[in-house]
Amino acid sequence: MAHPVAGETGAKRKTAPCVCLEPCPIERGMRILGGKWKGSILWHLKDGPVRFNDLSRRLGGASKKMVDQRLKEMESQKLVKRRVLSTRPVAVAYEITAFGRTALDFLGQLKDWTEQHAL
Repeated sequence: MAHPVAGETGAKRKTAPCVCLEPCPIERGMRILGGKWKGSILWHLKDGPVRFNDLSRRLGGASKKMVDQRLKEMESQKLVKRRVLSTRPVAVAYEITAFGRTALDFLGQLKDWTEQHAL
């Protein structure tokens, strides 16, 4: 049996079974971790604090400006913590927070999924 098309006589409008009136949990999570380089930054901080320049080198394709911007966002979101090592010359290190560490399980699953499917 053919389904009625909107605009035809007697056509019924399809309704979504669940309408999101506000961002769903997936969307809210993506707003926090979906920014370019954020997942990679957390992954590189999982084994301990990393100095800014070392982190920038580990993220090969990211400019220092981009890394700095993402780290500031992540610091305001309480995903990472910034520690000043010295003021002259300026040296800082970043470390993952307990909250940021909660994302590592599914980031590991994403990594495994990507490798399994050769993406």
